[in-house]
Amino acid sequence: MKYGNYPDLIDINRILVIKLRHLGDVLLSTATFNVLKKNFPKASIDAFINKESFPILENNPNISDILVYDRKIKKLNRIVQELKILKNIKKKKYDLVFNLTEGDRGAILAWISGARYKIGVKDKKGFLGKNKIYTHLVKKGDKSKHAVEENLDFIRRIGIFPKKEDRELFLDIPKKDYLNMEKILEQNNFKKGKFILIHPTTRWRFKSYPKMKILIEKLLKKNEKIVITAGEDLFEKKIVEDIIWGIDSKNILNLAGKTSIKELAALIDLSRLLISLDTFNLHIASFLKKKTIVLFGPTDEKIWGPWNNDNATVLYHDVNCRPCLLDGCGGSKIADCMSMLDENRILELIS
Repeated sequence: MKYGNYPDLIDINRILVIKLRHLGDVLLSTATFNVLKKNFPKASIDAFINKESFPILENNPNISDILVYDRKIKKLNRIVQELKILKNIKKKKYDLVFNLTEGDRGAILAWISGARYKIGVKDKKGFLGKNKIYTHLVKKGDKSKHAVEENLDFIRRIGIFPKKEDRELFLDIPKKDYLNMEKILEQNNFKKGKFILIHPTTRWRFKSYPKMKILIEKLLKKNEKIVITAGEDLFEKKIVEDIIWGIDSKNILNLAGKTSIKELAALIDLSRLLISLDTFNLHIASFLKKKTIVLFGPTDEKIWGPWNNDNATVLYHDVNCRPCLLDGCGGSKIADCMSMLDENRILELIS
């Protein structure tokens, strides 16, 4: 006798997974594709993601096709894009659709697909009747749960319970990207496995570490070689410039905004250690099982922390108000729990 209203999964030939979120969120969803392919080896499994996340899923052996939404397209051209996407999804005649995000766009896509089974999260927000679009609703609990496991709950909802060994991330890193990074390192007298990679920025600035400059200066006094990376946005590059201003050392290499996603991944793999904030890089390190020190403040490491990486250490300043999930104390954009994190605790972990 069945327990739960699981669907009949016979004749599931075409599957769509919708994940309209940022880079790190998409990388954490790759475990979902792995589990789906294990359970539906003959099915065609497609992904629908934001265009900037395309490199994350590129060349993933568990994915047949990647459909993208370009958020940079404006006004009339955006309407044209929306209509083309809706037409394409309806044309593909999916049997099973997972919308891994709460947004309205994913719900509309699931509805337009006409799929036999549509799985989405139970949501109190959004347009009227949104929850009725889905044949099966995923409930979210009150306790913190890692984002990977939250994604896998959508698969559990249809009666498939992932094996532990299948809950792994995936990112294709071409050899050419390793070669590009090795060449840059060699040109600057840096050697593979002999430098610390520090990523001191994130799009959410309240997660920044105010003592990063002090930390870097102390590492340089220990004769450590340091490579610094950041996103391509001007404000991220400016943060790095401010951090290294006045530091005159041949042992520091600024690559902020100068690497692609795949090159960044290769660089993390080539490093001895990654020091990162709660951002995309720590998830790459989880895939690579790389030695990592991750600094957390207002956000919840139980949700966004390292995944299946025994070589990672999470550091935070223990105050009773964290994780508050706020953009700084009281919405001030500055988090005391980050400001109060002692840089010497980081140094003690580096040998």
